[in-house]
Amino acid sequence: MTRDTLLGLLAALRATPDNAPLRALALDQCLAAGDAQSLLAAIDACGPSLLTDEAVDENTRTRAIKLLADAGQHEAVRMLAPDSPEAAMANARQWLEQGRRAEAMEAYRAAIAANPALEDPAFAALLSGKVVSFADARNRAQPSIANDDTAAYDAVRYIEASTTRITFADVGGLDEVKREIRRRIVTPFLKPSLFQRFKRQSGGGILMYGPPGCGKTLLARATAGECGAKFYNVSITDVLDMYIGESERKLHEIFEQARRTAPAVIFFDEIEAIGGKRQHSREATSAKVVSQFLTELDGFAQNNHQVLVLGATNVPWAVDPAFRRPGRFDRVLFVPPPDAAARQVILDLLFDGRPLAGGIDTREIVKRTSGFSGADLRNLVDTAADEAIEESIASGQEHAIGMPQLQRALQQIKPTTLEWLTSARNHARYANQGGQYDDVLKFLDTHR
Repeated sequence: MTRDTLLGLLAALRATPDNAPLRALALDQCLAAGDAQSLLAAIDACGPSLLTDEAVDENTRTRAIKLLADAGQHEAVRMLAPDSPEAAMANARQWLEQGRRAEAMEAYRAAIAANPALEDPAFAALLSGKVVSFADARNRAQPSIANDDTAAYDAVRYIEASTTRITFADVGGLDEVKREIRRRIVTPFLKPSLFQRFKRQSGGGILMYGPPGCGKTLLARATAGECGAKFYNVSITDVLDMYIGESERKLHEIFEQARRTAPAVIFFDEIEAIGGKRQHSREATSAKVVSQFLTELDGFAQNNHQVLVLGATNVPWAVDPAFRRPGRFDRVLFVPPPDAAARQVILDLLFDGRPLAGGIDTREIVKRTSGFSGADLRNLVDTAADEAIEESIASGQEHAIGMPQLQRALQQIKPTTLEWLTSARNHARYANQGGQYDDVLKFLDTHR
């Protein structure tokens, strides 16, 4: 519809404001044109009942309020929908202009709590004082970065990274692995007197291996949470150093710190980087780091009572076999991709706290995600959430995650464990000395 035709329609509406079909047509065309001024003219002709009438559906009313809000017609928004999130946002903008910053912040938070699609980072920066505005000679607003641009949440993040305590309840599936960790690690930490009675020291080590994204790191964090122990997450850069002897010294200091603060859990992710097979090492310094690691685990002068060492790797065949000796890594545990029951639990945990639409068939999702790791499932749910967020931004109101979004996500996300399982099959069949990869063979036979 052309601009002239729309103006003619508004003229006819002013002549017959009670004509219901004409009112509906005028409202529809104003929204289709995205013309806030024409919409205001229609409201002026018919009164607020143009939007508040029972014949107007909620979606149409929401689109009209959003059009007026985007055009800066705050008074009209407050008059037509005083209790709406858009009205709260209009209040926030007006109060900020009046210098009532605290009230503006409260109204803004209420608005985005009711409708997250209204979130406006630029406006939030103005509210927090990170960006201030002033007018130039032509009375145009000019942005300026404030001197102090650190908000309260920034200060917390700079001081110390936030960590949330998790337990085995936050880890979906892997019941057998959790049972073994609880028996070998958690119980000795929680009941030291009983273990002393049987002359059994708490401590030792467990090496976890399996495809990437299946929960090895999450299990380590949950183990520390179950024990209530000090947790040291050691990365490669914490150990390796370009200067001769420094890597060994750093590794020794990490263990010494854990012994001083026992009970403690030391977690080495990608352990093959500092514990690889010495016969494959081209540099003598790498072999010395492995030897130092072995010495720290059970050396003559070491006392690792109540110090637990957890290791995780995706390539157990690259780890030096000396680590498998009892007293070092007493148990080597296979962390497999989650089965159907575990995927159901993981999906329930991932859906928890997110806006969900009715009719989600998790059984269908579980059936279609065979071979998915826990990380793959998180990626699936996050992709569906991205779809819902995009729809929320486009429509101006929150859209929950439903089966349509999950169906589209399933078409995009593929399992990442298949390549690892192919490599593991070759090692399990042709390099399985001592039955160290029997768990892998059992898993492959069960999930052909």
